[in-house]
Amino acid sequence: MNIDKNSLKGKKLLLFKMLAILFPFVLLFLLEVALRIFNYGHNTALFVKYPKDDRFMQMNYFASDKFFSDTINATKGNSELFAINKASNTFRIFILGESTTIGYPYFHNGSFHRWLQYRLEQMYPDKNFEIINLSLTAVNSYTVLDFGKQLAQYKPDAVLIYTGHNEYYGALGIGSTSYISSNRFLVETLLKLRELKLAQLLKNIIQKLVSVFSGKKTDDRETLMKRMAARQEIAFGSKDYNAGINQFDKNMTELCNLFNEEKIPVFLSTVVSNEKDLPPFISNGSGPGSADYIYKAGQQAYAQNNFGLAKTDFDKAKELDELRFRAPEAINAIIKKIAAEYPEVHLVDTKKLFEQYSPHGIIGSETILEHVHPNLRGYAIMSEAFYQSIKQHRLITDTPQMVMTFDELQREMPLTRMDSLSGQYQVMMLKIGWPFNQPIPKYFRLSANLEDTLADKVGLGHMEWIVAMGQVYEHNKLAGNVKGELKVVEAMTLELPQNEQFCSYAANLNAALNNFDKAAFYYKKLYMLNPTDQTAQSIIQSYLRADEPQYALANAGYLSQNQQPQVRSLLSQIIKNEKALNVNNNNAECILRIAAAYAELGIVKNKQLDK
Repeated sequence: MNIDKNSLKGKKLLLFKMLAILFPFVLLFLLEVALRIFNYGHNTALFVKYPKDDRFMQMNYFASDKFFSDTINATKGNSELFAINKASNTFRIFILGESTTIGYPYFHNGSFHRWLQYRLEQMYPDKNFEIINLSLTAVNSYTVLDFGKQLAQYKPDAVLIYTGHNEYYGALGIGSTSYISSNRFLVETLLKLRELKLAQLLKNIIQKLVSVFSGKKTDDRETLMKRMAARQEIAFGSKDYNAGINQFDKNMTELCNLFNEEKIPVFLSTVVSNEKDLPPFISNGSGPGSADYIYKAGQQAYAQNNFGLAKTDFDKAKELDELRFRAPEAINAIIKKIAAEYPEVHLVDTKKLFEQYSPHGIIGSETILEHVHPNLRGYAIMSEAFYQSIKQHRLITDTPQMVMTFDELQREMPLTRMDSLSGQYQVMMLKIGWPFNQPIPKYFRLSANLEDTLADKVGLGHMEWIVAMGQVYEHNKLAGNVKGELKVVEAMTLELPQNEQFCSYAANLNAALNNFDKAAFYYKKLYMLNPTDQTAQSIIQSYLRADEPQYALANAGYLSQNQQPQVRSLLSQIIKNEKALNVNNNNAECILRIAAAYAELGIVKNKQLDK
């Protein structure tokens, strides 16, 4: 048989060329495998197992790294746990967004999702609410989209979204230092590559070389706002302006379409900003038609009680402000359009509610601290906007045990003076730097009392919030201030809902203050964490002390099987005789039977005296 030597030679040459082409990729693959074996770099998945209890998941500390060109700017989120195996009575809500959504500058129980959590838990005590805030400072719709894509597998009952202010200067924003491209395919491809250990290695090498040869170090005194802002002047209607709008539209449309297909309810909120009390950061000149000129015209109109014209001018001045830390109204228009387009996406018109709570319908310093972040009242209003939308769309079909009004929420929310002051101090320090450049007010004096001192330390980042709260608790305990102790403990149950000790303290302190309804609520939370006969008895006892035998009967199922028949019988007897008393409140036999039943249940009760 004749063999074509030239053909064989050609095939060998082709094979050699193919191997030469493939060799670098094989080498890179092997290097990637080696880096993973030696655990180099970080896992950038959204969730990781909680190291102290592998029954739970938490947000990955390094989930944000791939969105920032310089990891020193990569912001970190909350560490709120949720169970890997979702229980039947659990209602799970994920929160997506940016710095306002995470609750800056208060974080913790100042954030809107904690106000909402507190209210829902009080209203539906038989449900276990897992409300997990996945928001980060200095991110935008790219991060929201990426995180959102990973949520469906974790069985959310709803997703709440508040975002839109950071499309220009948030990570990957049009005007940010971490900008890559306006091409979404390219951006998403690079984000995938950044998940590779090789990409992390290359990124770290480049950053090291840049720092060595440039001789420059990041100035930690600079605000994140300044470090992230590259193109500081983005004119209204310009190419960059429109690119930011388009970026938000496409990212949020893709995300909401995904949730809609998965039949996951989404509550998408409009965004708010300070219109009345914040002059434009960068004006396009100072003459007629400029942002500064129109803002001053708005101030003049407001002073003359021409509030309609003032609002128009303030809105226009914000739109013309070329330093785009406040979302243009086009963002809210997109939010409303998307909510109207998808059946599973529900509009939360937070801006409209803020206007209702603002003098003359113009949002200003009454609810906003600086440019976009609400004060504590503002965060309460934000929670009210989401709550009303959740209620309107019957997300929770159960009948609430009680209804907590907005006024009651504001009175009862467990916030300390330290929470309020630490937020104020953080904003004051923020305003010292660019773009505010406002010195500390001359009249400012730090009080010598404990909560003021701790607030200063927390605000400056010199002490962790949990540590400071522990000191506030001990101070109140030494002073015999039981209400102060209770406020701290209730706050900690929101921060650490899986902690049995805080639930137990909250229940016992409420009982000591004769807040028996709330004592029952916390005993029920404790029972969900660690079901014991003693806690079950405490639930029943608390409802009886609150003179609510109907709730005691409804919760008799928590008791052991051998206790239930007698307790149910006695509770039914109490309820039956109380109904008879409503017809004739002088029925001595009913009063005696009720007192006897209470006595058998371990409670001294004189119904006639109660009347």
